[in-house]
Amino acid sequence: MQEKVHHVGIRVRERVKGRWASTFGARRGDFFLGYLFVSPLVFLVLALIAYPLLYAVYISMTQKYVGYPARFIGLANYLYLLKDPIFHKVVQNSLVFTVGSVAAKIVLGMLMALALQKVVRGKNVLRGLLLLPWVVPTVITALTWHWMFDGFRGLINLSLLRLGVISHYIPWLGQPATAMAAVMIANIWRGFPFFGVSFLAGMHAIPKDLYEAAEVDGASELQKFLRITIPGLKGVIVVTTLISTIFTLNDFNIVYVMTRGGPGTATHVFATYTYEMGFQALRWGRAVAISLSLLPLVAFLIVFLSRYLLREE
Repeated sequence: MQEKVHHVGIRVRERVKGRWASTFGARRGDFFLGYLFVSPLVFLVLALIAYPLLYAVYISMTQKYVGYPARFIGLANYLYLLKDPIFHKVVQNSLVFTVGSVAAKIVLGMLMALALQKVVRGKNVLRGLLLLPWVVPTVITALTWHWMFDGFRGLINLSLLRLGVISHYIPWLGQPATAMAAVMIANIWRGFPFFGVSFLAGMHAIPKDLYEAAEVDGASELQKFLRITIPGLKGVIVVTTLISTIFTLNDFNIVYVMTRGGPGTATHVFATYTYEMGFQALRWGRAVAISLSLLPLVAFLIVFLSRYLLREE
């Protein structure tokens, strides 16, 4: 009897071992097949992202002029930026430009979404018209606003003069006090439809039952907006704000076409200062260092956005 039980135990162990070996072999095959399918994407990421990024880090640590070989100097370019008063002004301008523009785009986008939500007829036509600033090429937008803010022939000066608001021409783009406001207005005008359309889509996803229940309880329009609409749009607001912040930080066309970073350094931002250092002063190492100095902030925003989306899921 004991021998029979012993033989049965051996056969069971052999079957389990065989099944485990076959299962492990199948899993190993699946892993290999999965890596085989993913390998082209991994190669593409390494070729298009990892290599250029690592090479940019190397260039930022060299003294590189156009037409001359690079000479490794370590962190000298970054130390120079820490002492550079122009770079300090660029950081300040970039923060003012980004925070002010994004905040205004959020407010205007919300107003646009609330207005379109109340419209019954012609909603699609109005939505298409309001999307025009976002669809028009950025260079066209910058040229249009440059003409409108022109100190002599600009539409804004001519209109204000005829209305009697001002008594003489104002050089909007020629004085530091108004140049930054002018480029911010152009950026806001181009970007707020993105927020408006995103907020409108988010409002359609909020259950109507919540608003009906709030009406039964006697809630006002403001209370429904604060207690239902804003919490329902929390995810959309976070995502659109972070995306717009990244794009606004890297905005080049509007600022360069309208003011080229001037007058002086009044509207110099990261993109324009990088262009000036790299393509006008021909200091590629220092120009790349300026660009990479923005990388930690952008990386933080991307990581924050990714973790927020994963947490929401």
